[in-house]
Amino acid sequence: MLKTLHRAFFLGLSGYVVNLSVSCIFFCLSISRFSMLSFYSLSAICHRNLKVLGLHECEVKDLSGHWISHFPDNFTSLLALNIACLGSEVSFSALERLIIRCQNLRTLRLNHAVPLEKLPNLLRRAPQLVEFGTGAFSAEIRSDVFSKLTAAFSGCKQLKGLSGLWDVVPAYLPAMYSVCSSLTSLNLSYAFIQSPDLVKLLSQCPNLRRLWVLDSIEDIGLQVLASSCKDLEELRVFPSDPFGAEPNVSLTEQGLVSVSEGCPKLHSVLYFCHQMTNAALVTIARNRPNFIRFRLCIIEPRAPDYVTLEPLDTGFGAIVENCKELRRLSLSGLLTDRVFEYIGKHAKKIEMLSIAFAGDSDLGLHHVLSGCDSLHKLEIRDCPFGDKALLANASKLETMRSLWMSSCAVTFRACKLLGQKLPRLNVEVIDERGPPESRPESCPVERLYIYRTVAGPRFDTPGFVWTMEDNAACPRS
Repeated sequence: MLKTLHRAFFLGLSGYVVNLSVSCIFFCLSISRFSMLSFYSLSAICHRNLKVLGLHECEVKDLSGHWISHFPDNFTSLLALNIACLGSEVSFSALERLIIRCQNLRTLRLNHAVPLEKLPNLLRRAPQLVEFGTGAFSAEIRSDVFSKLTAAFSGCKQLKGLSGLWDVVPAYLPAMYSVCSSLTSLNLSYAFIQSPDLVKLLSQCPNLRRLWVLDSIEDIGLQVLASSCKDLEELRVFPSDPFGAEPNVSLTEQGLVSVSEGCPKLHSVLYFCHQMTNAALVTIARNRPNFIRFRLCIIEPRAPDYVTLEPLDTGFGAIVENCKELRRLSLSGLLTDRVFEYIGKHAKKIEMLSIAFAGDSDLGLHHVLSGCDSLHKLEIRDCPFGDKALLANASKLETMRSLWMSSCAVTFRACKLLGQKLPRLNVEVIDERGPPESRPESCPVERLYIYRTVAGPRFDTPGFVWTMEDNAACPRS
C-alpha cells in the first residue's frame, strides 16, 4: 500500500520492450507481470553480451527460485544485477557463483529474501561494488554475524551507494559505518528506522548527495542532515504510515525549512508531510532558488495553511517565482486558480507538472497550457478542469509529450473533438464503465490520456480503452 501511494500522486506509465537477441547488452523491466520462463529464455539467448539485468517494481511469478542457475559457466559480462522486487528466495549458491564469475559487477541489488547472515559472503566476493542493495537487514543479535558484516563492509573501498535494508535491526547499523564516509547515495525508503538511530547513521555520512528516507527521520533528523551533509543535492521523504488519520511521527514543514537552510546544493525535493504553511514555502523558495525539482505531497487533500487556514497559493507562487530553473513541480494542499496564474506567468522552464485536488475552474488549466512554454508532461487528477481550456489550447498539446487527466470534468464530446483536432496524437479515453458512447456525450469520462507517438494508434489496449479517431470511439483488441 505504501508503494501504491508513493506512485499515486505522481502518475506514471512505464515499461520497456526489448528485442531479445544475441547482441542484447541491456535488459530492464518495469511491468506488472513477468514469467520466470522468460528468464530461462533470456539466460539462454543473451548470456554472451548481457551487461545489465534489472527488475523494477515487477510482479514476477517465480516458482522455483533457481532461475539464476540457468546462466552458463562462461557468462562473465554482467555489470549490474537488480532483483530487489522478487518476492521469493533465490538460490544463494547460484547467486554466489554468478557474482564470483562476474568480476566487473558494479551494482548489486538484492531482495528481502536474502538473509543478513549471507551478506558478508557476497560482499567478500564482490569488493569492487559501487552500489549495493542489501537484502533483509534483520537477524537475531549475534556477535559473530556483526563482526563478519563489519569486516565485509570495510573491504568495500569503492562503495558509493547503499539501499535496501528491509526490516532493520538497529544494532547492526554500526557494521556499515566504515563505508559511510564514502557514501554519496543512501536509499532507506523501505527501512523504518527510528530518528535517534538515523541521526547516528547520517552523522557518519558527510559526503551524502542523495537521500531517500521515511518520515521516521522526523524534524530533528533533518536538522542533523542539514548540519552534517552540506553536499546534499536530492532529498526524498516518504510516509511510513500514509493512511494513518493522525501523524505518528514528528515531521512538519520545519524539517524541510532546516534542510533548505543548511544544504546549499539542494536542488531536488520530494516531501510527504501532514502540514505546511505559506511562510515555510516562501522561506524555502528564498533559501534555495536553485531548485530544479520541487514535489510536495500533503497527505490530506485540500489541506490549507494550517496556521492561517488560507490556500497555499502564495507559498507555491514564491516557489515558481524564485526558482527560475524549475523543471518539475508537484502541487498539493488547498489551491485556487490563483496559483495557476503564478505558474503560467513564472514557470517558463517547467517541463513536468503534477496537480491533484486543486483549482476552481477551467481558468486554472488555461493559465498552465497558455503560459508554460516548455511544458512536456502534465498529470492531473480530481480537479474541476474541463472542456473549455482543453479545446482552446489544443495546439499546445501537440508540442507536449503527454497529458493525463483522471476524475476531472472533461466530457466525451470534447474527447471526440480533440481526436479530430489532433490527428498526429493518440487521444485515448479510459473508462471501465463501458463504451463511452453508451452515455450522453456531456458525461465526463473517467480518464483521458493524450500522448505523442510516431507509431500511430495502439492495437494492444484492453477493452476499456477507447481511441478517438475518425470521429468515433474505436475499441482496440
